[in-house]
Amino acid sequence: MRKFKDNLTVTGIYLVFIALLVATVYPILWVIGTSLNPGQSLLVSRMIPDHPTFAHYAELIKQTDFVLWYRNTVKIALVNAVVSTTLVAATAYAFSRFRFKGRQQGLMTLLILQMFPGFLSVMALFVLLLQTKLLDTHTGLILIYAGGSVSMGTWVMKGHFDTIPKSLEEAVFIDGGSHADAFFKIIFPLSLPAVTFVALNSFITPFMDFILPQIVLRSSEKMTLAQGLYSMVATETNSSFTLFAAGAVLVALPITCLYMYFQKYLIHGITAGADKG
Repeated sequence: MRKFKDNLTVTGIYLVFIALLVATVYPILWVIGTSLNPGQSLLVSRMIPDHPTFAHYAELIKQTDFVLWYRNTVKIALVNAVVSTTLVAATAYAFSRFRFKGRQQGLMTLLILQMFPGFLSVMALFVLLLQTKLLDTHTGLILIYAGGSVSMGTWVMKGHFDTIPKSLEEAVFIDGGSHADAFFKIIFPLSLPAVTFVALNSFITPFMDFILPQIVLRSSEKMTLAQGLYSMVATETNSSFTLFAAGAVLVALPITCLYMYFQKYLIHGITAGADKG
């Protein structure tokens, strides 16, 4: 009887995973099929068309500002990854290795901030950027992304830093090294999984986000991919769904490749700091 229950449980787990796989793969195949479908219609008779065409990809690149949007997004993503990772690493190292007044309260504040969605502060951010003349600039958008990454990234990276023995740093101090030497020579090399996790998440955020760029960026030449692709299907007279699908595929490809390449580091980055808080 017990063996039957175990088999039933395993079967149920497999059925759940199969359902999740179908729910994940089906939209992907549908978008790819739509991008290869002749015409501009969102509705297709078959998931993979009888006469697939890459004309939409050529039109997207040659007749729209897709390359400009892509360049803007990549620039924002790269700078955001560097700035966010630097801020998170410095903050996490301070909370992990130093003891100061308000440390626990600061950690708790960062944890509580994760409970609130980012769009709650949209009006405050808009006014702040307007007063600092950073509205409609990539710099303003990057600063918002970098500041928002500190709350979640600090806990992930701090947990990883806590697992590194302090004796390794003490050996650097004995040799006359500073905290900077200990961080760059010991902590940072041993924390590549956590650093990769934070950097990759920071890099991907501008590709996925639509709300903040729509509020911050007003000029057409500064638009990101999310804004540009949205403009293709935003109105009744401008509903190029096949172009939108082609753009979605081109956006997803590099992100998918990055996740697959750094998969090992991402898993380590998430789980390595789980033993200590």
